[in-house]
Amino acid sequence: MLNISNNSISKNIDLTKFKSGEDIFTKEYHKRFRQFLMGFSIMILVILFLPWTQNISSKGNVTTLQPNQRPQTLQSQIPGRIEEWFVREGDFVKKGDTILRISEIKSDYFDNRLTERTQEQLDVKSQSVDAYNNKVQALERQINALEREKRLKLQQANNKLLQANLQVRSDSIDLKAVETKNTIAQTQFDRVINLQKEGLKAVKDVEEKRAKFQEAAAKLISQQNKYLSSQNKVINARLDISTINASYDDKIAKANSNLFTAKSAALDTRAQVSKLETNVANYSRRNSLLYITAPQDGFINKAIKSGIGETFKEGEELVGIMPANYELAVEMYVRPIDLPLIHINEDVRVQFDGWPAIVFSGWPNVSYGTYGAKVVAIENFISENGMYRVLLAPNKDDHPWPTAIRVGSGAKTIALLDNVPIWFEMWRQINSFPPNFYQPERKIDNSSKKKK
Repeated sequence: MLNISNNSISKNIDLTKFKSGEDIFTKEYHKRFRQFLMGFSIMILVILFLPWTQNISSKGNVTTLQPNQRPQTLQSQIPGRIEEWFVREGDFVKKGDTILRISEIKSDYFDNRLTERTQEQLDVKSQSVDAYNNKVQALERQINALEREKRLKLQQANNKLLQANLQVRSDSIDLKAVETKNTIAQTQFDRVINLQKEGLKAVKDVEEKRAKFQEAAAKLISQQNKYLSSQNKVINARLDISTINASYDDKIAKANSNLFTAKSAALDTRAQVSKLETNVANYSRRNSLLYITAPQDGFINKAIKSGIGETFKEGEELVGIMPANYELAVEMYVRPIDLPLIHINEDVRVQFDGWPAIVFSGWPNVSYGTYGAKVVAIENFISENGMYRVLLAPNKDDHPWPTAIRVGSGAKTIALLDNVPIWFEMWRQINSFPPNFYQPERKIDNSSKKKK
């Protein structure tokens, strides 16, 4: 029966006559098995040529599209002490609502009327500036008056000098005339003496000529004195001009010195006024910082500094707030080797933590529970985890994302790349080759347009 003997009896005995032999040798079960193997092989062959979408799987977190929509912490710009809380964790606050009140801990700002007192100092200094400005204007008017008076005095002195010069010229002419008369009188006197010696003239005539000669000599001396006196007047007039110049220059110099001193004092006071104005503005602004307000509509997440009377430094985190209005996004991280394969507006499928899904990474159209997304930003610098950060936004042409998703929850992403046959993807996976490098069609279209 088992055909293990060298003496075969199958040729001599018909086994199909027996019931067991009939059951075994008459059935064609092996034909059906061959048909099953043939059909299964054909199906596997067909499956190998089906399209497969290459992809890059990654993990990420739910975040917001705009930076100002992400969870933030509120800090105080000044050191202080917590005095009163106006909200509780989980409360909804609107923009400008007061969250907590703090008080000063620096002794320089303990005065409750600090701003008012500084404003009074500012008003006094402003009046001082006005007083100095009035003094400057008065000194300028004084200098102008001195310059006008100097011009008039110089004009008067110049007139006296001119008169003295004319007097000198007149006295000089008179002196010449007197000298001529004196010479004539001396000549006549000498002639009369000679004629008297010759007996042609009497002694009386000689005495008359001597008297005239002496009179002419006296007039000459008088005219010389007068000429010298007029010259002295010229000198005095010039001296008066020099004295006027020196005197008024000294007065104007003193007035200018006082003017510059007043201007310097005015500028110094103005600088103090500017400093006080800055102090008033700073104190007013500091007073407004004693109330921590909500920068935008949102929910209070956590009170980082709690209690009453707790002190803190400037810049320390006080309370966390989550904006009420935000646009969801997903941040995923890709390896540096996969970064060239990611492009802006690339299609990505997202599976959120806590949401049931059936995922076929190579057949995204068959997947269930995944949501469409688009790449909107690619980080240009590597992150601390050694990967590059990619920001995803909801795909408006796909199903909307669930409204119950919260910022910070986990997500799994599948970036869809090139379409290849399944046999090629299996061959790539076995050889650990990276996905095909390709450029989206839109990139090629844009480049061709630019070339045109």
